[in-house]
Amino acid sequence: MPQLNPNPWFAIFMFSWIFFLVILPKKVMTYLFNNSPTPKSAEKPKPEPWNWPWT
Repeated sequence: MPQLNPNPWFAIFMFSWIFFLVILPKKVMTYLFNNSPTPKSAEKPKPEPWNWPWT
């Protein structure tokens, strides 16, 4: 029965796990996000009073 021969499948299994554990994380970690989050200040900005033209 050829489906029980582990020779080609074990190599495919090992190469796929090497790819997932070694190569892919390097590619994912070098990805740069377009919008990097900036920390907000803890102080709330004071609202400006409205300048009503009819008053």
